[in-house]
Amino acid sequence: MDFSYTPKVRQLIRKLHLFMEESVYPNEALYEQQLNEQENRWSAIPPIMEELKNKAKEAGLWNLFLPDSDYGAGLTNVEYAPLCEIMGRSIIAPEIFNCNAPDTGNMEVLARYGTEQQKNEWLKPLLEGEIRSCFSMTEPDVASSDATNIEARIEKQGAEYVINGRKWWSSGAGDPRCRIAIVMGKTDPDASRHEQQSMILVPMDTPGVKIERMLPVFGYDHAPHGHAEITYENVRVPAENIIWGDGKGFAIAQGRLGPGRIHHCMRLIGAAERALEELCKRVQNRVAFRKPLASQGVIREWIADSRIEIEQARLLTLKAAHMMDTAGNKAAKTEIAMIKVVAPSMALKVIDRAIQAFGAAGVSEDVPLAALWANARTLRLADGPDEVHRAQVAKLELKKYQ
Repeated sequence: MDFSYTPKVRQLIRKLHLFMEESVYPNEALYEQQLNEQENRWSAIPPIMEELKNKAKEAGLWNLFLPDSDYGAGLTNVEYAPLCEIMGRSIIAPEIFNCNAPDTGNMEVLARYGTEQQKNEWLKPLLEGEIRSCFSMTEPDVASSDATNIEARIEKQGAEYVINGRKWWSSGAGDPRCRIAIVMGKTDPDASRHEQQSMILVPMDTPGVKIERMLPVFGYDHAPHGHAEITYENVRVPAENIIWGDGKGFAIAQGRLGPGRIHHCMRLIGAAERALEELCKRVQNRVAFRKPLASQGVIREWIADSRIEIEQARLLTLKAAHMMDTAGNKAAKTEIAMIKVVAPSMALKVIDRAIQAFGAAGVSEDVPLAALWANARTLRLADGPDEVHRAQVAKLELKKYQ
């Protein structure tokens, strides 16, 4: 496995680091300020976001996540890894480069499984950053870590499908630019277990689509993006809105979640790197008991352990990315499952140490650590909880000896 950077990737890394230093970090506080100045945090997008998106597009730092060169930068997963990591250093950065979830996963679904009509209507404006999207899979009434539990119904009636169900944690649905949802539900409860589900495109302005509430995460509302509870009541859409075909929902979900999971892990490594950087700066400039915090043995252990853990997680992420590139997502499922367990836990430990080093400031909004921690903690649940991934790893390990 060769993880060295090509000249193209080295150039993109330099450009991305420079853009982050000059445009992203200095505007994080302004983004929040503009958001808070609005009467309703859900009603409009802070102007600075659109300004930065246009700058990123002009700089050629746009849609870097898509391996399909017809739509994106044509980078492999290994090539994208250091770039995604850099974006993960800031909560607002992924959207600036049009590399933010759930849009990335939805764009990959449309690029891979969508019809030409679906691509023209929804993929193109998503690629341009003109609209946003959400992914409606998780349900409040069933354990959605097992996707076969999904109960929402998608029933064929003539030239239409009718959708009924209740979803929650549909990330992105609160955004005023959110125009389309990919909804997962059952089309045939009598089919084999993994062929009962389908995915369908539902425009957010379709009658019967109702956002019941926005769900905060550890007190963060994540406006104007957010996470919604949505009811779909007798929602009718044309039959051509089905993606790939009836019964393909589970297969699409597996294809979608593989890249999504590893992208989360890449961003988490970036979040951990920023936390460690903030920690190191803080402890050298902060004096307690007549000496810098950096001279305390326990602080040095935190720093050493953090660097070791970050490097371990990065190597496993790159191994998984390499397998995805060379053998395919299915062959890399063990590595993807392992890194999905490792990366959030690693990031939480590193960020927590940084919070401790900052003291009371660490849990405030004056520094990004609390927000980074809250985001990392959700990723022990999103795209499958740790326990599901551990069970997958154990199952595949035991299979070797049967």
